[in-house]
Amino acid sequence: MALVLGTTVPDFTADSTTGSLNWHSYIDNSWAVLFSHPADFTPVCTTELGAVASIHDEFTKRGVKVAALSCDTTEHHIEWIKDIEATSYAEESTVTYPIISDPNREIAVLYGMLDPAEKDKQGLPLTCRAVFVVNPQKKLALSILYPATTGRSFAEVLRVIDSLQLTATQSVATPANWTKGKTCMVVPTLSDNEARERFPKGFETSEVPSGKSYLRITPDPTND
Repeated sequence: MALVLGTTVPDFTADSTTGSLNWHSYIDNSWAVLFSHPADFTPVCTTELGAVASIHDEFTKRGVKVAALSCDTTEHHIEWIKDIEATSYAEESTVTYPIISDPNREIAVLYGMLDPAEKDKQGLPLTCRAVFVVNPQKKLALSILYPATTGRSFAEVLRVIDSLQLTATQSVATPANWTKGKTCMVVPTLSDNEARERFPKGFETSEVPSGKSYLRITPDPTND
């Protein structure tokens, strides 16, 4: 069953490369990212975990805890880490975040991560490339699913985390291709008078053929 945005993510306890991990305790009032992989010792997965290792500090700066998951054992994960750290994608970084083991697919089923088109040598379905961003209230804030043949852009994952963290506390939305620090949109639920009070730097209304005043642009309210 697919998870629904805004609902509490399922809890689980599983073995990992850093020991036994309880997911809700691991989150512990922080933002968190859980990202799954089809299998250990596979090319795209190896580049992805290396890429995350290389930018792990960027997640930490944002107060985000990271965990990976695949359907192999912890013993396989530990051996695989040597390959991950040897790739250029890791940029000489080490894998310090946990890789969760789910050989019985219990977590994969719980989170709706199984890809029926991808199977292991025993014919069992593998996990897709799922990304789940969880807020400090343990609610699902974002989910993205990728096929096995497409590696993820973790720069995009960081970008959406920046947006989620901003919009969680400010009455703005972020437009297409937004990055941290750029102008935002005033949310439609605010009147012009409310927006003037909320945003000391003001806002600009873009003229459109419909004559409707819904495109209201304001500087990022968190910028000094």
